[in-house]
Amino acid sequence: MSNTIEKFLRYVKVDTQSDEASASTPSTAKQHELAKMLAAELEAMGASEITYDQEHCYLYASVPASKGCESAPVLGFIAHMDTSPAVTGANVKPRIVENYDGKDIVLNKEENIIFRAEDFPEVQKLQGKDLIVTDGTTLLGADDKAGIAEIMAAAEYLLAHPEVKHGKIRLGFTPDEEIGAGADHFDVKLFGADFAYTVDGGELGELEDETFNAASGRLIVHGRSVHPGSAKGRMVNSILIAQEFESLLPEFQKPMYTAGYEGFFHLDSISGNVEETTADYIIRDHDRALFEHKKELFLDCADFLNRKYGSGTVDAVVQDSYYNMKEALASHAHLIENARAALKELGAEPVVSPIRGGTDGARLSFMGLPCPNLCTGGGNYHSRFEYACIQSMETVTELLIRLAERYGE
Repeated sequence: MSNTIEKFLRYVKVDTQSDEASASTPSTAKQHELAKMLAAELEAMGASEITYDQEHCYLYASVPASKGCESAPVLGFIAHMDTSPAVTGANVKPRIVENYDGKDIVLNKEENIIFRAEDFPEVQKLQGKDLIVTDGTTLLGADDKAGIAEIMAAAEYLLAHPEVKHGKIRLGFTPDEEIGAGADHFDVKLFGADFAYTVDGGELGELEDETFNAASGRLIVHGRSVHPGSAKGRMVNSILIAQEFESLLPEFQKPMYTAGYEGFFHLDSISGNVEETTADYIIRDHDRALFEHKKELFLDCADFLNRKYGSGTVDAVVQDSYYNMKEALASHAHLIENARAALKELGAEPVVSPIRGGTDGARLSFMGLPCPNLCTGGGNYHSRFEYACIQSMETVTELLIRLAERYGE
C-alpha cells in the first residue's frame, strides 16, 4: 500500500464534520484532532516552520528549498480538514474494492445499501482500478482528506529526497471550508507563498481556475395568525407568501435545470408557520453581470410582495460570499499551464472546467494568493456513495511533486 493511501485511510477515520449552525471557528472542536495529528506527522517527517493556530485550527508548515533553489518562487499546497455537514463523518469504515469490474458494489448488505453503477456512469472509466468506498452509512471524506493525504505524501517524499530540485514549498490545512469559512482566518502573510494550489477537486485530470460568484439570500416573511374559522380577510399566511416568492424566481434558473456556466437560485432551506417563515437561498453565477442581476432580482421580488401585501411583510437580505477567481488569476496563466503539462507527463488527460461551487482558493485569490484548484481523484462528494480511486490519488501525489520541481527550475 502506498504512503498516500495509508495516510488517507488513517485520516478518514477522524470525524471532522463542520457545522454551519455554529458561530465559532472552527465550527466544531473535533477538527483540532486532525490538525494535531498532521502537526505531529509533519514534525516527524522533518518539515520546518510548523505553525498550529490553536485558536482557529489552521496548520501551516514548510518543505525547505533544495540546495541551489532558495531563490525560486514559493509554491503552496492547500487542503481543508473538515467534511460536509450533509452526511455524517463519524465512524467511517473505508473499504478497498480491488480491480473494479464496473458493476454494482454492495456497500452494506444488512441495510441493502448498493452503489449502483447505472446511477454513477462516470465510474465506468475506472474499471480495472482500485476504489475506496464506505459501508454506505457515512461519507468517505475524500473531500478533502484525499487532498491532505496527497500533500502530506508529496511533502514526505521531497523531504526524504533532497536530490529533487524545488523551491520552498508551503503547506496549509484549513477548517470549515465546507461551510464557506475556510479562508476566514487564513494568514496569507504568514503563509508567504507567491502562489498556491488548493488540492480539492474531483476526478483525475480536473483543473479549475473558475468558480461561481456566490451570494447568500435570506427571506423572512411576517404573517398574521388568526383562527382559521374566522380568518377571512384577516389571516396573512407567511408560508404561502414564501411560496409565492419562490414562484417569482425563474423556474429554469434552479440547480436541477442548470449545468456548465449556467447560474441558479437555490432554495436551500425553509422553515416557519403562519406567523413567520424564513427561507435561505444561495445565488450563483460565473458571469459577474448576471450575478449582480440575480441579486437585484431577488430583492425586487421581495419589493413586489411588499407592495402587494404591505410594507414590512417581507424582509430580504443578500450577502456576497466569494467571487469568480478567474478575475484574480488572469495574470497567472502559468499555474494552469504548468499543471496541464505535468498531468500530460503523467499520462493523464487535463480537463480545464469551471467549478460549479467554490473552494478556499476562490477567496484566497482575492486575498492576494493566486490559487487555482487541482483534482484529488475522488467522486460523489458529500454522499454515502463517495469514492476515491487509489491509482488516481497516487498520480495526484506525483503531480504535486512534478509541480514542485517545475517551480524550482
